[in-house]
Amino acid sequence: MSNPFEKFATRIAALAGRPPAFILALLVIVTWALTGPIFRWSDTWQLVINTGTTIVTFLMVFLIQNAQNRDASAIQAKLDELIRAQQGARNEFIGIEHLTEMDLQAILQALERTTGNEKHKSAAIARLIRRR
Repeated sequence: MSNPFEKFATRIAALAGRPPAFILALLVIVTWALTGPIFRWSDTWQLVINTGTTIVTFLMVFLIQNAQNRDASAIQAKLDELIRAQQGARNEFIGIEHLTEMDLQAILQALERTTGNEKHKSAAIARLIRRR
């Protein structure tokens, strides 16, 4: 991870998901609410929280999306390796995440058709649930 943005995004995403970040956000909101009477519930008082939360939300969307994109890529690489390493697996499934939505739906429907009828699938799912 040599990209400074990736390092920053990873660190912020990790910190944002921890309890201290939630407590900090909660304290900011409580402090803001408690100062309402001091500022006579003014428009400026409301604008401060609205602007602050909008800015934080806007920036966090990009940071969290960056972290999720990297996680998804890592998981996809691991799945591709499992397919490649498994004897008898269909290697043509490697890289299908790059297909169009219509192509993916066609593959999904074809796979579902090959697994048998609905009654068979329901029985398999019921057995799986009972094992828990």
